[in-house]
Amino acid sequence: MDNVEGNTIFIGKKGTMSYVLAVITQFNQGANIVVIKARGKTISKAVDVSEIVKNKFVNTLKIENILISTEEISTENNTPMKVSAIEIVLSK
Repeated sequence: MDNVEGNTIFIGKKGTMSYVLAVITQFNQGANIVVIKARGKTISKAVDVSEIVKNKFVNTLKIENILISTEEISTENNTPMKVSAIEIVLSK
């Protein structure tokens, strides 16, 4: 089985196409499973990335699983804050 930790793409502040390229690169390097993770406002970008890869670049791609959750993070002044999170599992 694949080392899924090494095949995880964390969505952040970069442009959408940067993450699309990262996912495609993982698959081109032999990965069978790539996990896209995002929290908060970047969740929509994670969905965009998975859809762009699936519809424009790797037509045989399957969305294996979508996990949603709430994570508790600490803000700058150490107060706990709950934030939504998503994990999209893609497979060839």
